Amino acid sequence: MITTLHIKNIGIIDEITINLNNGLNVLTGETGAGKSLIMRALSIICGGRFSKEMIGKNADYSFVEACIYLPDSEIAEDNNIIVTREIYENGKNLCKVNGRLVTVSKLKDIMKNIIDIHGQNENQNLLDVSNHIVYLDNYFYEETFKLKSEYEKLYDKYINILDDLNRSYGDEKEKQRTLDLLQYQLNEINSANLNEDEEIKLEEEKKKLQNSEKIYENLSISYDKLENNILDGLDDVNSLLSKIENYSEDYKEKYNKIQNIYYELKDISCDMYELKENISFDEERLNEIEERLDTISNLKRKYGNNILEILNYRKDIEDRINKIKDLEEYVINKKKELNEIDNKMYNIALELNNVRKEAIIHLESSINNELTQLEMKDAKFKVDIKFDSNRKYNKNGLNDVKFMISTNLGEDFKPFTKIASGGEISRIMLAIKVVFSNIDKIPIIAFDEIDTGISGSAANKVSNKIKEFSKTHQVICVTHLAVVAAKADYNYYIEKNIVDNKTKTSIKLLNYDDTIKEIARISTGIINDVSIAHAKTLKNDIYNIKKIS
Repeated sequence: MITTLHIKNIGIIDEITINLNNGLNVLTGETGAGKSLIMRALSIICGGRFSKEMIGKNADYSFVEACIYLPDSEIAEDNNIIVTREIYENGKNLCKVNGRLVTVSKLKDIMKNIIDIHGQNENQNLLDVSNHIVYLDNYFYEETFKLKSEYEKLYDKYINILDDLNRSYGDEKEKQRTLDLLQYQLNEINSANLNEDEEIKLEEEKKKLQNSEKIYENLSISYDKLENNILDGLDDVNSLLSKIENYSEDYKEKYNKIQNIYYELKDISCDMYELKENISFDEERLNEIEERLDTISNLKRKYGNNILEILNYRKDIEDRINKIKDLEEYVINKKKELNEIDNKMYNIALELNNVRKEAIIHLESSINNELTQLEMKDAKFKVDIKFDSNRKYNKNGLNDVKFMISTNLGEDFKPFTKIASGGEISRIMLAIKVVFSNIDKIPIIAFDEIDTGISGSAANKVSNKIKEFSKTHQVICVTHLAVVAAKADYNYYIEKNIVDNKTKTSIKLLNYDDTIKEIARISTGIINDVSIAHAKTLKNDIYNIKKIS
């Protein structure tokens, strides 16, 4: 259960902390006091969407934190989970579970098994026919999960093969045009006879040819200075040191070093002579190099940023040409693979169809039983299921599932979208919620004005059902109905006040006397002896609630 919910900077909520309890927690208050904002905070902590327009005035972020007691959870620490979410005006979004950062999608994945929020949006989900098959499969989750997992893997392969066949291989003329273009490109690249390293070598040779005169001049001067200045001088030094080398080891060492330097420089001088003698300007060779570089540049503009990319592109062209040339065999193999997958998918779809039909028997019975208890004894819920034998597969198989309802005796079954009454759709959704709550094991249920459009005996039935929920779940309920508020184990009053010319929301856990006054206010809009007496009747005749003081 949620033990503490802390909310900051959401709409008119400046900062509030709500200490919640087990059982049925009912939130009431005047319209616009902030009840829906509390539900929005619960949605945010579950990974729901949030618009930055919801950030409180003069604030640059919103913050929600929930402490959840979950003794049997694998992710709980000391039997508790601390979930926080901060959303900033600049789009920054921080989600943490037990102090560890998680993504919004991970947060949503964790919280979907902890808190279930039911409000008007979920009614819209129920009206969307595409969701009906999901509800049905969740009802028999253990039976459908493995089958759907196998089917979805095959379905992805099936779609990929279809896309491949449809995308890559048009009519014969188109295929030939493609083949001609690819062959032209391949011939153009092959005729160039490219080498991966040649461009660098050609550029280097081009520079030498273009600067041959400058290179020759500098090599010649360098050679002359080595021969006539440096080597002659070193030869004189060697001659002088040779006359005294036998007088000291130090003299001999210096003589040997100078001699080694002399011979090393002599070798360099010889190399330099050969280099300068080999320098020549070959205009014909320069033209050849420039033409070759132009060819490479032209190919780079068409097929890649460098020679390696061009060669890789050539490999791709060869593969595509071979693929098109071998198209007939390729298509035969792909169609054979597609047929094998099709047969496997069809068999799984048949199994799913049988499992779903069995699930429908139980689901219809369970929901119709709940509808009777919710003052809709003449209403009948039915699941219309069709099987597409033409094998027009979709992500859920070959079934088309549609929830149908007949709200009165003698009426035909109609799609949910034809239900005019908001009260009826709310009760139907509640019936479905009751049935699924026995399966999904989600410990916390939040109802946001589920009683909209309901009054009289139907309201009493709905309140009983919500109370029944609270025996096995922590229930947080926003309501405008006195009969629902009367069933609460804990009543909270949300109000807004003007403080320093600013509207602020506050929340208060009501004691017994204040609870009676609030039930009286909801019942008649005024608090007097008659409404107080009625409120006590609602509160005391049904439950013996311990007073909160």
